[in-house]
Amino acid sequence: MTPLEAAIATGLPCFPCWGNSKAPTIPGPGGHKHATADPAELRALWRRHPGPLVGVRTGEASGRSVLDIDGPKHPEADVWLAAHRAQLPETRIHRTRSGGLHFVFQHVPGVRTSTGRPGRPARGVDARGEGGYVIWWPAAGSPVVYDAPLAPWPQWLSRVLWPPPAVAPRPPIHDAKGPLSPALRDRLLSPLKRAVSRTPEGQRHDVLFWAACRVGELITAGQIDSEWGAEQLARAAAGVGLPDIEARRTIADGFARTR
Repeated sequence: MTPLEAAIATGLPCFPCWGNSKAPTIPGPGGHKHATADPAELRALWRRHPGPLVGVRTGEASGRSVLDIDGPKHPEADVWLAAHRAQLPETRIHRTRSGGLHFVFQHVPGVRTSTGRPGRPARGVDARGEGGYVIWWPAAGSPVVYDAPLAPWPQWLSRVLWPPPAVAPRPPIHDAKGPLSPALRDRLLSPLKRAVSRTPEGQRHDVLFWAACRVGELITAGQIDSEWGAEQLARAAAGVGLPDIEARRTIADGFARTR
């Protein structure tokens, strides 16, 4: 079976890759974004940019996310896997060309690509989710170590790979009487809005409630207007995808806590 035939057989959004670097053969940045599952378009891709390996786009495009364990290059990855293997649900596993493992999961929102970023649990332990891709090694003849239905990406693994940001320090209530100046008001709310906008999925309501409590203290002290404060937090929450009704309900609960 040729790489093109193997790509078509996956039924997933694929694209050709080089055999040595494993990078897309499509020139320019973002070559993996040309991935397609359409057989006619795949034939055209391989005709214009042939490659011996099949790349598969991860994230929402394919509905797949991959935990990459590169033990042969980084023994600490195997140590990490041995310590956490029992926590991983049964799912499909591919053997990579170097002897590593790809745990293939159903993609869930919030899983993104962690390759090369600081904060990984161990060298050689990476996620390939939104914004990334993997080589589909079975298309190159590597074995499927475990052929099982795809399990959803584990929530605990997201917390390990993307720990919640440090909570911003509690802003002091300014000693000035009456409303704050616009500059001081903005300076006090900036770290709160930033904390909300940087919170990963699964913790956004908690952080928004915490921020609303801090803003509520300023409202209770008569230093900012409640409608203005609610609007600032609601905008930050909308920026990370929280529905407006849910966000405003959480904000109102936080304001009520400080009355």
